[in-house]
Amino acid sequence: MHKKLAGSHIFTIFGPMNFSEGVKDGLPIGLGYFAVSFSFGIAGSNFLSWPLVTLISMTNLTSAGQFAGLQIMTDAAGTFIEMALATFFINLRYSLMAISLSQKVSPSFGTGKRLLLATGITDEIFAVAMSKKCVNPIYFLGLMTLPYIGWSSGTAVGAICGEILPAMVTNALGVALYGMFVAIVVPQMKVHKPTVFAVAIAVALSCAFKFIPALSCVSVGFAIIICALVASLVAAALFPMKDLNVDDEGAGK
Repeated sequence: MHKKLAGSHIFTIFGPMNFSEGVKDGLPIGLGYFAVSFSFGIAGSNFLSWPLVTLISMTNLTSAGQFAGLQIMTDAAGTFIEMALATFFINLRYSLMAISLSQKVSPSFGTGKRLLLATGITDEIFAVAMSKKCVNPIYFLGLMTLPYIGWSSGTAVGAICGEILPAMVTNALGVALYGMFVAIVVPQMKVHKPTVFAVAIAVALSCAFKFIPALSCVSVGFAIIICALVASLVAAALFPMKDLNVDDEGAGK
């Protein structure tokens, strides 16, 4: 009873945290996801029918993970194990986001709701949710609704267009997916030198798997896994995050 009152008091102080407020905050994300997933639909239509491509986006909400999975699908030597491992490591950051976000949720955000709504955690949704003082289940549901609809519907429209548009047009539109990843990585590289180092390692390893004969036999799936793991581990070892807390800062003064 005390926890419920405390949670209610929090939302009274920090403003409305209802479904409509979440939908309003999620609108810009949904519009952006529609554009990005349209490119994924175009790319996926080259190998799968539009209902299957749409189903991928309806059961996933991860651009990088879906793209990696699509790459493995196109490789004749790709296996389900490779796809599972690749998407696991690529999407592992969402687990860290969920742990961080769990410190800001209301008492009403029980285990069942966390398991269900955690499927809506993405980089952008996480950033918006973390900007709030406290997050309740109904607000988070509203926040993820339009991004989910935008991602799924954009994929469907892109996949349908991919089946009816000329190959020259679909190939041109498919390049937008690579542009999205460039737009995500480059701004971070400008302000964070360790990111530059990690990207350089990943690019070098990717080129090695592509052009070195001894490594070219490695399948696309395992090449993605190795590049991601090695780049992340090396960068983490050379550029560890400083563990700062209030006590340490106070002791240093």
